[in-house]
Amino acid sequence: MRVRHLQVSDFRSWQQADLEFDAGPSVLVGANGQGKTNLVEAIGYVATLGSHRVAADQPLVRHGCSRAIVRTAVINDGRELTVELEITPGKANRARINRGPVPRTRDVLGILRTVLFAPEDLALVRGDPGERRGFLDDLLVLRAPRYAGVRADYDKVLRQRNALLKSAATNRRARRSDPDAVSTLDVWDNHLAAHGAQLLAARLDLVADLAPRVAAAYAGVAPESRPAQVAYRSQIEDTLPTGYGKPGGERADIEVVTDALLARMALRRDAELERGVSLVGPQRDELDLVLGEAPAKGYASHGESWSFALALRLASYELLKDEGSEPVLVLDDVFAELDRRRRQRLADVAVGAEQVLVTAAVEEDVPGELVGARYAVADGEVRRV
Repeated sequence: MRVRHLQVSDFRSWQQADLEFDAGPSVLVGANGQGKTNLVEAIGYVATLGSHRVAADQPLVRHGCSRAIVRTAVINDGRELTVELEITPGKANRARINRGPVPRTRDVLGILRTVLFAPEDLALVRGDPGERRGFLDDLLVLRAPRYAGVRADYDKVLRQRNALLKSAATNRRARRSDPDAVSTLDVWDNHLAAHGAQLLAARLDLVADLAPRVAAAYAGVAPESRPAQVAYRSQIEDTLPTGYGKPGGERADIEVVTDALLARMALRRDAELERGVSLVGPQRDELDLVLGEAPAKGYASHGESWSFALALRLASYELLKDEGSEPVLVLDDVFAELDRRRRQRLADVAVGAEQVLVTAAVEEDVPGELVGARYAVADGEVRRV
C-alpha cells in the first residue's frame, strides 16, 4: 500500500499543495513552522478521519476559510483509488471515492492505512488512560474499519445513559420521586452492554495479538532495559475467562462479555445513581504498560518512555503488516528525538517498508539508509529536489 498523490486546499497553513510520492522513503525537510507536519497530518486524516495533534476539526482549516479539502490517490495491491475529504467545522464532513459521493464519511476507512510515530506519542506512556484507550481504538479501526461504527454507537449510547443518570441523580438529591427512571435505565443498560461488549471483546483480542510484538519491539529498541509488557485491565476482568486478552488465550466471546457488563452494572447501580455518571464499561478501562515489575508511567526514564512509545508503534506496524496489506509508515520529526540506537532500530524497520514518509527539520537528522525522494518545504511551497 502506498500514497501516490496528495493534494490539499486550505488545510492548516497550506492554501494549496500538490505532491507526487514514490514507493520507498520520501523525506520532507524544512524548518519548524514551515508546514511539513501538516502534510503528513493530512495523509493521516484520510486513514483515520482524525488528527494526531488535535481532537477537533476547526484547527485543520486554514484561518479565514470555511472548509479544507484533502485529496489522495492510494495504490493497494495494484489497484488505485482516489479519496477526497471535505472538512467543514460545524457541519457534516463529506467524502468521495473515485469522484463519487459516499453516504458516510467513514466509508473511506480502510482504503489507506497508516502507522504514525510522532513526538506526541510520549503521551501514550506518560499521559492519562484515555490516551491509551484511544491508541487501542484507533488501531482497531485500522485493523477492521467496522469498529468506527461500533465506537460511534457506543459513544452515543454512553452519552444518553449518562444524561439519564445525571437527571436521576438530581432528582434523588432533591428527594423527587421518578419511578420511570429505573425502568428506562434497564433499557439503556442493555444497549450499553451490547455495544460495549463488541468494543471490549475486540480490545481484548487486539491486546492479546499486540502484546508479544510490543515485547519484541521494545527488546530490539532498548536491549539493556527491563522487559516490557502490555496488558488490558478491565473492571470486569475477574468475571471473564482467564485467557481473554492474553497471548495464545481464548478469543473473547461477546455474549460472555455482555453478561459480565450487565452483572457489574447491576452491582454499581446505586453508585451510578448517586454520582450521575456511568461507572462501568470500556470507557473506564486501561492499557497497562509495564517495565519489569513497575508501571511505565511514573517509573520509566525519558529514554525508556520513548522506547515504549516507539515499541507500541512498531508493534502496530508489524501486526497490520502480518494481517494484510502493509500500512504506510509515517515518521513525523522523531529522528531528532532519538539516540543512536533507537534511531538505527527505527531506520532498520523503515527501510524495508513499502512506503515510508519522513519529516525532519534538517537533512542530517535522517539516517542514511532512508535513501529516496527529498522534498524541500519552505515559504508556503513544497518542491522535489
